[in-house]
Amino acid sequence: MGRQMTEMLKGTLEGIVLALLTGKPAYGYEITTLLRGQGFTEIAEGTVYALLVRIEQKGLVDVEKRPSEKGPPRKVYSLNKQGEKELDEFWNTWSFLSERLEHLRKEGK
Repeated sequence: MGRQMTEMLKGTLEGIVLALLTGKPAYGYEITTLLRGQGFTEIAEGTVYALLVRIEQKGLVDVEKRPSEKGPPRKVYSLNKQGEKELDEFWNTWSFLSERLEHLRKEGK
């Protein structure tokens, strides 16, 4: 993954993870698998787990410990009302930026 892609992902990964949690609670490894299924193949598990700690501390998700077939209980993350508001703000910001960037790209031709 190139430097630009890495830097852009840093700014958007939280919103991407919140979007993945819309309507479907998931645990850390499952979220990593979902990201990879969406084409984000270079994202390390450690990056996802650090992000999950941050969004939990910010109060954007509810966390439930569920028994695991192997090892300790899993932390399952689900989007809460505050997380939904944050995700709405993310999509509004994304729409604003993508419209402006597309306009700039077309102007350059």
